[in-house]
Amino acid sequence: MMERLSLSAHPAAKPPKNHEPLNDHSSGFSRSAAKQDARGADDAGNHHRRFRRRGHGQHWPGRPGCSAGPDRQHRHEPAVRQRWRAERRGVRSGTGDSGTNTLTVEDLEAIKREVPSVSMVTPAVNARGQLVAGNLNWNTSIQGVSEQFPDVRKWTVQSGEFFGDSDVRTAARVLVLGQTIADNLFAGTDPIGQTVRVQNLPFRVVGVMARKGQDQQGRDQDDIAFTPYTTVQKKILGSPRLQIAYVSAVSPDATYTAQQQITELLRQRHKLGTNEPDDFTVRNMSDIAQAANETNSTMTMLLACIAGVSLLVGGIGIMNIMLVSVTERTREIGIRMAIGARSSAVRSQFLIESVVLSLTGGLFGIVLGIVVSLAIPRMLGWPTLISSLAIVGSVIFSAAVGIFFGYYPARKAAALDPIEALRYE
Repeated sequence: MMERLSLSAHPAAKPPKNHEPLNDHSSGFSRSAAKQDARGADDAGNHHRRFRRRGHGQHWPGRPGCSAGPDRQHRHEPAVRQRWRAERRGVRSGTGDSGTNTLTVEDLEAIKREVPSVSMVTPAVNARGQLVAGNLNWNTSIQGVSEQFPDVRKWTVQSGEFFGDSDVRTAARVLVLGQTIADNLFAGTDPIGQTVRVQNLPFRVVGVMARKGQDQQGRDQDDIAFTPYTTVQKKILGSPRLQIAYVSAVSPDATYTAQQQITELLRQRHKLGTNEPDDFTVRNMSDIAQAANETNSTMTMLLACIAGVSLLVGGIGIMNIMLVSVTERTREIGIRMAIGARSSAVRSQFLIESVVLSLTGGLFGIVLGIVVSLAIPRMLGWPTLISSLAIVGSVIFSAAVGIFFGYYPARKAAALDPIEALRYE
């Protein structure tokens, strides 16, 4: 069961600024535009006079400044375009500037300090960038986290190591790559210690995470790179705010208690009134995990029903084959019993034949399942796991089917009268 909660901040929009209508009486820009128009007219007149003196009174209609009418129209054109852009800027900024997230590092430190049901907290800052290694590049997600991220997410490091607290405090340029990035940028080589450039900044690869595969939405969870959240804040985004945080409760049963305590603490720290909505969201991963478990249970029951029907059909087939075998070998059974074979020996013989027949079919099924499990990752990219426990269980079920459905034919063969069996044609 999941012990993790997800904490995200809502963007808090700044209050809209009041903008006065832009006209010649109230706008400072309009006054400067008028001055610019006047200067343009004076410059046009001076240029016109200079040109007439040089050209001996000749007017060139096609050139700027050579006649008063076209010259003033040309000189006014830049001012009009500039004023139109200013009016567009004024209207757009009237809707409010872009918002900022309300979640801070101090909030997370208060959660660790004041919420007893929380064991670990890691902030997360998401970005996206181009990773360049040599002559190869890969566009991927870059997530800034703390050193506790692998423990909170239960995600192990396959090679190398995860960055530590000192890297977070110093905003070190270190990277931990997902398997997808490592396969594309460092195919066939060890990425540990290699240099990767992110936004023209060199980062040193210190680790590679274990393969996690796709999530429920089909997204590749290994197409991601991790770096200290302070590095993302200071050197990639240039913003001190946090976007999301992962919180781990002390036990699976304490997740709902931690969710309530975190909500109360953040509302108090953000000074929200009783009727004001939360400027953050706390999601309990236990609910998602429970829904996923229910889905998995439904699929398991469906597959179990299909397997049960298959076993029933296969068992009936084995029983029919053994009954036909008993009928065709009646004289053989009579000869064996006439020369001293006991009924238990005949029964054991047919039970063994039934079990061997069932195990043969089971082994073919196991081999086919292994082949399909190995082919799916290469064809579709889905990670699969071949369980040894499932293989052992398949062998046991195959033997049990052979015994169950082979017992009736074996019992029928053992109950034959030797005299009647010898007379059978």
